[in-house]
Amino acid sequence: MLVASNRGPVRFVADPDAPGGYRAVPAAGGVASALRPLLVDGGTATPVTWVAVAASDDDRAATAAGASPVVHGARAGDDTGADLDLVLLDLDPDVARRHYDEVSNAVLWFLYHGMFDHVSAPTFDVDFTRAWAAYTEVNRAFADALAARAAPDDVVLVQDYHLALTPGLLRAARPDLRIVHFTHTPFCGPNSIRTLPDAVASELLASMASVPCGFHTDRWARSYAASVREVLGADTEPVTFTAPLGPDPAALAALAATPAATAATAELDRLIGDRAAIVRVDRVEPSKNIARGFVAYDRLLADHPEWRERVVFVALLNASRETVPAYVRYAEEVAAAAAAVNARWATPTWQPVVVDTRDDYPRSIAGLARADVVMVNPIRDGLNLVAKEAPIVSTRDAVLCCSPEAGSYAELAGACLEFHPFDVAAGATALHAALTMGPRERAERAARLRSLAAAHSPQTWLDAQIAAARAPRG
Repeated sequence: MLVASNRGPVRFVADPDAPGGYRAVPAAGGVASALRPLLVDGGTATPVTWVAVAASDDDRAATAAGASPVVHGARAGDDTGADLDLVLLDLDPDVARRHYDEVSNAVLWFLYHGMFDHVSAPTFDVDFTRAWAAYTEVNRAFADALAARAAPDDVVLVQDYHLALTPGLLRAARPDLRIVHFTHTPFCGPNSIRTLPDAVASELLASMASVPCGFHTDRWARSYAASVREVLGADTEPVTFTAPLGPDPAALAALAATPAATAATAELDRLIGDRAAIVRVDRVEPSKNIARGFVAYDRLLADHPEWRERVVFVALLNASRETVPAYVRYAEEVAAAAAAVNARWATPTWQPVVVDTRDDYPRSIAGLARADVVMVNPIRDGLNLVAKEAPIVSTRDAVLCCSPEAGSYAELAGACLEFHPFDVAAGATALHAALTMGPRERAERAARLRSLAAAHSPQTWLDAQIAAARAPRG
């Protein structure tokens, strides 16, 4: 089996005591974090080749030094698990930048999330033509690497919008392979897909439609299929499947018991005291709607003065795509929104909003465990795993306030409270309802959330992709 993703399962850091002078450490990111335990850390004995980009100078140096070809899969003290043949593509830096920043993140990500302000963006000019050529070049490099390493009739799992051209290129080179593509973001509908230049939309969708395509919810699968019919013709019926990703409860419980998480819990207890806690865990990106979440909280404090000094909003945020100007501007907007709430309501003994931008996953899990209310209010999300992790780790029967635009809402609706992403007044009402909810209803909702959140796992998600790849071809 082969896997392709822009980011690999590990990153390399210089270490003179390690073989080849570089040590592999787990990489951050949803795709890598979900697949790595299944394919490397004892989850399967199937040999796996994983193709990714050498994303840093250390990655490139490790590749040149021969330190990266194999990442050993056995857990410490355990001889189970397959070794991972890790192939890191050493791309031209300018080509990689155009592929990742200018097409994947500045165009496709914004398009699929419905984030474009069409009055001013996008504009497709000669720079985009160069960027699209770079996107094609990177996808071709992935296809060539996969084609060269795949055995006859091998299963190939191509991940996410960075590699939307890889399936078509690979199928043309190796029609024997069992290829699927999985998109982790939302997908836009037939009106929005026309934002792309006609030739680009046709090339993109023709590649994806050449193989079965998976999504986290039926909604995104339907949007994709409608876009395919709009661009490629009404008689084109792409093969889709839905495979929601779920958390790994055992792994979360193990993480929550680590010294790092225990220390983070103690720090949060000192910070929050006996107050209620509203918690959110997010990357700082425009689709997460963080600033409006602070505005809704501000509205809560204005409408319900009884909550002043009795609640703390803890925002555990991670920086994201700091080379993309729109992300930099949004990070500034988020900081300003939090500062505005504190400037309006803070007292000598109470800071209403606490923002922590440390990239610290154990602390994030500790925050979700301590929360009385968890806010998940994206403008649009392919899934949002936090909405499922929170009820699994909660120690206080936390109430989930969730946007219906989160992919996970389709699974959790009825057990959570709806938090409309644009309606901050309704958001304040949802927060007040969550904070005032009685113990019996909280416990009942929490139990339902835990059951729904655990209905799917990383293993069921992986199994669905493999089954789609191996299904009889039409």
